Amino acid sequence: MGLSVSGAARRALILGLSGLALVLGAGALAQSYPTQPIRILLPYGAGGVADISARVVAQRLSQQLGQQVLIENRPSAGQIVATEAVKSAAPDGYTLLWFNQGHAVSASLFNALPYDPAKDFLPISTVGFFGMALVVDSKSPYASVKDLIAAAKAKPGKLNVGTTSPGGTQHIAAELFKSMADVDFQTIPFKTTPLIITSLKGGDLQAMVEILAPMIPHIKSGNLRALAVTFDHRFAGLPDIPTLAEAGVPGYEASAWNGVAAPLKTPKPVIDRLNREINVAVEVPEVKQRLQDLGVDAKGSTPEALHALLVSETAKWKKVIEAAKIPKQ
Repeated sequence: MGLSVSGAARRALILGLSGLALVLGAGALAQSYPTQPIRILLPYGAGGVADISARVVAQRLSQQLGQQVLIENRPSAGQIVATEAVKSAAPDGYTLLWFNQGHAVSASLFNALPYDPAKDFLPISTVGFFGMALVVDSKSPYASVKDLIAAAKAKPGKLNVGTTSPGGTQHIAAELFKSMADVDFQTIPFKTTPLIITSLKGGDLQAMVEILAPMIPHIKSGNLRALAVTFDHRFAGLPDIPTLAEAGVPGYEASAWNGVAAPLKTPKPVIDRLNREINVAVEVPEVKQRLQDLGVDAKGSTPEALHALLVSETAKWKKVIEAAKIPKQ
């Protein structure tokens, strides 16, 4: 007597085999990827901290993946050129985006963007966090954050704090300090770090907020005095410098984070493979130390954690930008 199979059973069998094929196909894709060089589009020019950090990580990833991981600089206002190019790229894992805090900030700085950072990309992992420092001249009368806050309260609007251009990470970090410390000072934007330092040394500024990388040599040499770092923990490269939260502004945290994202519809096995490799790369002692020398706290994450960070940072900086009345572009 022959064995009969019902229509429902046949459909179940077909679905089961299809599901198995998808699982096996995904596994094969994860095993074979990558088969050609990978490009990471960087929304900044060559030579900066983000560029150097990206190249340090890319070099390590090239070794791990057995394919070249290339950094391609696509600088533009608001990071739009690089970001839009990745949004339009094939979702195959070979064109990636250097995803960063600027994507959280730009939503509040521009009237319109040709993409939604939170919806048009698949986050892969964080790479590291760029801390900043609140710095005064070595001859300044302000020996602590509390000294600076007291002076600002005694002379509302009279102190000058230098940062880079309006809307930049350093600028909004200074505005967050102003808000959370409940003080009033003038935030003065400059085009370059050397110009800020010259004005600080000349007495035109009473303090400055800048990313750690260009500050570390000045701090270690004694040319400038760091009152605090903006991380939520002490930076391993400057362990004696307190955080702003420790030094008098409870709850303060500001850092420029960096990560990697891919176009929508990039296969999950590719995202998972890249996530694993990035997390391994940033924990390699030589990579970790090289990034620390640049003022970067190396740290990987899950894709979900990077997405949550983007969403929370977008809301956080939106409030700061609106409070500071920074005009949209």
